[in-house]
Amino acid sequence: MSYPVFSRISLCAALFFAFPAFADVEISAPPVTVSEPSLFPLPIGMTADDADLARLRSATGDTASLFSNTPGVTLQGAGGVSSLPALHGLADDRIRIKVDGMDLISACVNHMNPPLSYIDPANVASAQVYAGITPVSLGGDSIAGTIQVNSAAPEFAVDEEMLTKGQISTFYRSNNHARGVNFSAMLADDQVSVRYTGSAIKAGDAEAARNFKPAGRAAALRGWLAGNEIGSTAYEAQNHALNIAFKHDNHLLDLKLGLQYIPYQGFPNQRMDMTSNKSEQINLRYVGQFDWGNLEAAIFNEHTRHSMQFGDDKLYWYDGTAAFNVAGMPMDTEGRNTGVTLKTDILLSERDTLRVGAEYRRYRLDDWWSAVANSVMMAPDTFWNIRNGKRDRTAVYTEWEARWNNQWTTLAGLRHETVKMNTDAVQGYSGAMYGDPGNPASIPGAFNARDRSKTDHNLDFTALARFTPDAEKTFEAGYAIKTRSPNLYERYVWSSNNSMVMNMNNWVGDGNGYVGNLDLDPETAHTVSLAGKWQNAQKWNLRVAPYYSYVRDYIDAVPCAQIYATCPARADGFVNLSLANQNARLYGVDISGELALGSIADIGTFSANGLINYTHGKNTTTDDDLYNIMPLNATLALEHRLNNWSNRLETKMVSAKTRTQAVRKELQTGGYALLNFYSSYTWKQVRFDLGIENLLDKYYANPLGGAYLGQGATMMTAIQHGTTVPGWGRSINTSVTVMF
Repeated sequence: MSYPVFSRISLCAALFFAFPAFADVEISAPPVTVSEPSLFPLPIGMTADDADLARLRSATGDTASLFSNTPGVTLQGAGGVSSLPALHGLADDRIRIKVDGMDLISACVNHMNPPLSYIDPANVASAQVYAGITPVSLGGDSIAGTIQVNSAAPEFAVDEEMLTKGQISTFYRSNNHARGVNFSAMLADDQVSVRYTGSAIKAGDAEAARNFKPAGRAAALRGWLAGNEIGSTAYEAQNHALNIAFKHDNHLLDLKLGLQYIPYQGFPNQRMDMTSNKSEQINLRYVGQFDWGNLEAAIFNEHTRHSMQFGDDKLYWYDGTAAFNVAGMPMDTEGRNTGVTLKTDILLSERDTLRVGAEYRRYRLDDWWSAVANSVMMAPDTFWNIRNGKRDRTAVYTEWEARWNNQWTTLAGLRHETVKMNTDAVQGYSGAMYGDPGNPASIPGAFNARDRSKTDHNLDFTALARFTPDAEKTFEAGYAIKTRSPNLYERYVWSSNNSMVMNMNNWVGDGNGYVGNLDLDPETAHTVSLAGKWQNAQKWNLRVAPYYSYVRDYIDAVPCAQIYATCPARADGFVNLSLANQNARLYGVDISGELALGSIADIGTFSANGLINYTHGKNTTTDDDLYNIMPLNATLALEHRLNNWSNRLETKMVSAKTRTQAVRKELQTGGYALLNFYSSYTWKQVRFDLGIENLLDKYYANPLGGAYLGQGATMMTAIQHGTTVPGWGRSINTSVTVMF
């Protein structure tokens, strides 16, 4: 069955089941769930707020943006459903991201399909962030922390009654004309639960608040782009998930099947666009409760088939032997990700809980670029960027949680991981232009002649203490050692003598060209974190959390010539780079709080809340600033509630970005302030949402948006360095959700 046909069937089913939603009937059957194994209390204030999730789901198709108001989290720009979260300035593969317990991996050299892009915001029921100090039972192969995103847990009926519930929602966002539908339906008795969720979204190019470039054709034989149109930001996506769960006494067997199809997604800070992304996921989990504790076992498999080409706003036909007869540059990847997890909570006493676990992750990646007819540079052979890449992780850990009394709780854990990596021999499009792969004196030949097998033995350690002297104060202190091995692209991307090829290897959105480094070592972060929370019942609360990290062997960009003897010069202002182990230091503070302002009869209750994030990152080896660090920023909001009506007026303020990384020629950006308004109303079983983002239509450059490569001949030197991706102009967002 084709993906578009499947989507139409899902939509028909949604419309069929939606009719009972308008009946004035209250759903009262209480759900029964098998509880999850207990965990050490989350770092203070790091659970995504339910009200925030409900509001943000209606305003975005990008799951990562659900964390936009979470302390310590910033978002690096990418595609419409694929932005990359950063925790305290550390992003992408430096974060362990779990979607329904699955450790997903971006199967793309440009990281266009990051883990959070595989679950639609409408399917997110809970989300947690562990920044810096992460329990070893939730970490591994990361130095920034862990993000957990989960769909709804299975629900079961009471006794022999049947439980049915669901919802359907539709939305429209004016700036990029995004429109779509989300649907979910559940049927359960006291032992079996079945839930389906589906979503579809389609959007055009976004617009900045004013012109940031001349209007004109995006590229030869392409369409017209207005001066304020942000090229390569259109996208379309479909997600489907089926959850079948079985419960018997204190045992739960939970099977989740996932399917994603993205026919296209533009990337304004990449030289290529996504032209297809298909993913299938199978996730089976068992949870059991016993007198002695809990046992959980899980196995998952995820398969991704991904393609890149030049989208509608980028030049497709290039000059070959005749005018405009070279058809773009096809790039394909295929990733296979399998994981097995076994963990247990053992209740040693009323005070002590011991957690023991083992994990295995098997990952395979092929990244190939097919030959292009009539091309001199891209023929006659297939270019193998990564050939049969292997990255396997085996981990064991133990963790001790002690609740000494009502005031003190401690957590200590140790984790060991073995990471094994390898690839097969590679080749260019032709031996004449890219080097003979069988000749050790050539670039691919030298790579092939090397021992490419790498084995890393990584150690993680976490110690955390929480002190609650009374109901109004809570304090935390923690220290962690976290280790991450390089990803396949950082170690094994090999071509250092061709700018066109190097341009296509870029997972950071800065427009530069990259080549990997076989000799990279794992990076190890030593992090100290403190947190204090003060509160007065329901009147106010304040959280302050400073942190400091020193990263040994930090993987950072260096000039290509520092690693390789042959590196081409450039005339477009961008640079060709490689990677090396250096050292880095990051520190900062997260401040957040709430204040109840009181109520007025017949008017409603009022409250205020705010968030301040500050991160400073420095490469201590070169004294350069670290790349893509969000400058000082703050969010202040005034909220109003009256019965089923809620409103939020917020301002987001970002200072000028003056600390930028010289080696990547990172661009500075100016400071700005945005005003947003959100309103929601619930009537019986219907919820209405209205949001106006960037209410004053303020123009600004996104500090984490990267270099603008959204249109034109991105494979050549026509695009000059110097333009940042702008932020979006005003957008009016509406959605209607019907629950039944």
